[in-house]
Amino acid sequence: MNKITLLMHCQDQPNIIASVTNFIANNKGNIVYIDQHVDREQDIFFMRLESEFESKTFSIETFKDLFKNTLVDKFKIKWRMYSSNRKPKMALFVSKYDHCLYDILGRYNSGEMFLEIPFIASNHLDLKPIADSFKIPFFHVPVTKDTKLDAEQKHLQLLESHQIDFIVLARYMQIISSALISKYPNKIINIHHSFLPAFVGAKPYHSAYKRGVKIIGATSHYVTEELDAGPIIEQDVARVSHTHSIEDLIAKGRDLEKIVLANAIKLHTNRKVMVYNNKTVIFS
Repeated sequence: MNKITLLMHCQDQPNIIASVTNFIANNKGNIVYIDQHVDREQDIFFMRLESEFESKTFSIETFKDLFKNTLVDKFKIKWRMYSSNRKPKMALFVSKYDHCLYDILGRYNSGEMFLEIPFIASNHLDLKPIADSFKIPFFHVPVTKDTKLDAEQKHLQLLESHQIDFIVLARYMQIISSALISKYPNKIINIHHSFLPAFVGAKPYHSAYKRGVKIIGATSHYVTEELDAGPIIEQDVARVSHTHSIEDLIAKGRDLEKIVLANAIKLHTNRKVMVYNNKTVIFS
């Protein structure tokens, strides 16, 4: 069974859904999922569709060409089409914090995540034993003022040689270079506490504690050149009170970070995220 996932958007106009679904049917496909959304303010139509093809001679490349020649120019569609049989390849970038790394690798090892992890890269050696225990190649790429350009080139070489599809910053405490961002647009996922920008700096939980916050949270987003301002994929919050210590806030925050990042990875790998004008449409 061949299964494809189609993500598309275009100017809202009559007959789009009928044209796409008829095209699938005429090419002997069976639609097993379809969802759509119209942004009324910008008059943009979004759609996600999954379809199955039983033919042994089915070729996704041939099908892509046929879709492009039949519908793309007619409706001026921006689109992406994926084979659901292929696992996307994810690179993990880490520093010294281990909670997100442990969580991702645990889920990956149990088969919860439909992806491959060819390698883990870090600017420190602290988390190498974790990578070794999960039998995943670990690359130490130091990043200093003097080695930034060399580190960037090393990262690009690793990503290219391992044919990486997307990158996850699992508490990687370095600013990503513009060269890396331009090569992986909307394909670098970050996680941070939702206190930004209200509680910036090295100790956001301490600042939040002093202000007596009642809610803490975490946000996962795509990385853009504007720091922590990329399209948001997933968020979650937890209530806290005056009875919670700084340590409690840190523990709750780390739990949220793990859950939010894992959910963002799943949404991305399941092709349920569409980015438009620095916002996201998240399909169920």
